Formats: sequence, C-alpha cells, structure tokens
Amino acid sequence: MKKKIVLLWLIVGIAVGAIGLGTMKFALSSTNTNEFCLSCHLPDAGKEWMESKHYSNEYGVRVGCSDCHMPKELVPGLMRKMRASGEVFAHITGTINTPEKFEARRLKLAEREWARMRANGAQECKNCHFMDTINNPEKEFLRDFHVGVLESGQICIDCHKGLAHKAPEE
Repeated sequence: MKKKIVLLWLIVGIAVGAIGLGTMKFALSSTNTNEFCLSCHLPDAGKEWMESKHYSNEYGVRVGCSDCHMPKELVPGLMRKMRASGEVFAHITGTINTPEKFEARRLKLAEREWARMRANGAQECKNCHFMDTINNPEKEFLRDFHVGVLESGQICIDCHKGLAHKAPEE
C-alpha cells in the first residue's frame, strides 16, 4: 500500500511539473512576440524599430524585439522576463504609458539594457552578426577593425547605439 501511495505522488508530481513547465514555456513564448511588445511600445520604441534596418532591409531579414532584448539561455531569459514584468507594470500604472513619459525615462531604460548587454558581451548581437562573415570589398579593414575592438573589451553598442531605437541623450 505504501509503495502505491509513493508511486501515486511521484506520478502526480511529474504531471504537475510537466503542466507547470508547459505553462511557463507557453507564457514565455507568448510574451516574446513583436505583437506583445508593440501592444505597449508601438508609439515609441516600436515606431523607431519599424523605421530601422532591423525591421526592413535589403536582405529581407526582420529582427524582432525578443531577438535583441531576450537572452536565449533559460536563466538569463527568466531574469529578463522578471525585469520586463516591471516594465509592463510601469506601463499599466501610467509611468511610461505615453511617448512623452517614455522619453523622460528613455536614458534610464537604455542604461539598464546596455548594462545587461555589457554583462553578456552583447550576445544577442552576436547571435546574428558573425565576425567571419563581415565582407565589404570597398572597406576591407572592417572585419579586422571589429575583431580588434571586440578583443579590446568593447561591445557592439559602444559604437552602434541608435540602430534599432533612437539613442537617448547621455
């Protein structure tokens, strides 16, 4: 009898764990869509993104919000989601729910994102941009220049702020 109870609790635990993981995966993927992000950011950061090369370019590649703002790894991704829940709360409570309020907090929000990117070596940039594929016959120095800059400890945003969103006044 005791073995049956232990087995039953084990099965219940596995089922509850599987349901919990499935629910978490669904919630994470649902909130990683451009549509979700634009539901709050359309008048400010979303509009800027739609005017950038990350949205429309000659290669037909569209880089979405989560491609830059969500780490692919589970733990860093969950940590970013927790921080993003604060941003959602700020939008709902009216702290950044207008373009003017967003602009007033742009530098603080950008600095927080830059610090996150600095901590992981701008991994989200490197997920798409590969040093060995930089090839511009008119500017042959670019590849070596970028490799040298990255080896010196700088990251992509040290030079490339303002590509997908307007860079705030520092």
